[in-house]
Amino acid sequence: MRTGIEILFSEKRKHLEGRRIGLIVNPTSVNARLEFTVDLWAADPALRLVRLFGPEHGVRGDLQDMVAVEDQVDARTGLPVVSLYGEDETSLKPAPEHLEDLDVLVFDIQDIGTRYYTFVYTLAHCMEAAGEADIPLIVCDRPNPITGTRVEGNLLDPAFSSFVGRYPLPIRHGMTVGELARYFQAHCGVACDLVVIEMEGWRRTMWYDETGLPWVQPSPNMPTLETALLYPGMCLVEGTNVSEGRGTTRPFHLVGAPWVDPHALAHALNAEDLPGVRWRPAWFTPMFHKHAGTRCAGVETHVMDRDVFKPVLAGLALLKHLRRLHPDTFRWRTDPYEFVSDRLAIDLLGGGPGIRQGVELDIPLEDFEATWAPDLEPFLEHRSGCLLYAE
Repeated sequence: MRTGIEILFSEKRKHLEGRRIGLIVNPTSVNARLEFTVDLWAADPALRLVRLFGPEHGVRGDLQDMVAVEDQVDARTGLPVVSLYGEDETSLKPAPEHLEDLDVLVFDIQDIGTRYYTFVYTLAHCMEAAGEADIPLIVCDRPNPITGTRVEGNLLDPAFSSFVGRYPLPIRHGMTVGELARYFQAHCGVACDLVVIEMEGWRRTMWYDETGLPWVQPSPNMPTLETALLYPGMCLVEGTNVSEGRGTTRPFHLVGAPWVDPHALAHALNAEDLPGVRWRPAWFTPMFHKHAGTRCAGVETHVMDRDVFKPVLAGLALLKHLRRLHPDTFRWRTDPYEFVSDRLAIDLLGGGPGIRQGVELDIPLEDFEATWAPDLEPFLEHRSGCLLYAE
């Protein structure tokens, strides 16, 4: 199969040649031979690459989560780099002066298929800016690594819009970045001259390791495909005082805190008998982030059958049992999160208070799924008109 960037660079160069180009990239912006888009385009005399734009973690992907990225000059190419993840919310969208000398914006970043992942909102902000500047935005499509068929979780309440969820999407949306761009345009009021360069050879049922493409970690704590599969559920732990495994070699696989009883937690989770997953007691010491330098106890999540595993349900089970087993020490995170200080992080991640309230009430897991169903039906109908690939 071939990604959109390879097709744009070969057969569809008419979109680029003779135009002044702004390129929105990170380390995943490579072809099947692991050649970096920036290096290829900067070396091509027929292309006028004017400026780079970097999302969270930066163009070279070297900065941790929620660390502000500064504008800079790319050391290899000498190109100016505009950060789209700075000190405040105004930095998330290109300013008019960043686009006034451009003829086209190109987006080429690998997403991981989860509502919280910020790259797709960088895309939405750039679509808005391109529309205001009256220049086209080209999305070079890439696979949804955790398949394009599975949808799970609640829809976000617009009152809880943030950089970890701007629009009413479910947590696991089952769309590619190109399809999301079409959805943002059709159903979220994001207006621009949008061009999606479709992939060749991708089917919705494919997992990333079935594409033949090399895996490049999209962000510092997304080292493997299995991490991406766990992320829709385990990222919810970010909204608590429990470590989600950042600062270890197994982020989102390991979850715990100094006060967790690992055997009781693993036993309670396994007793839920959730599809395709088992938990084991585990101990770890994060080198940075929550509980840095402190020995933590908890569990490691093991996906036994990815085709039936429900990551959001697994994440909710973890929150429920952490709170039930440790009511005196488990807490919701209260410090500012992704530029927001007036709402809890768990409510931003959860797309509203429903997940938090359900955990606090210790409702059965099947009740969560039942509450999602009515909202998912119209979403799936709207989504169907934006899909580009068959199963």
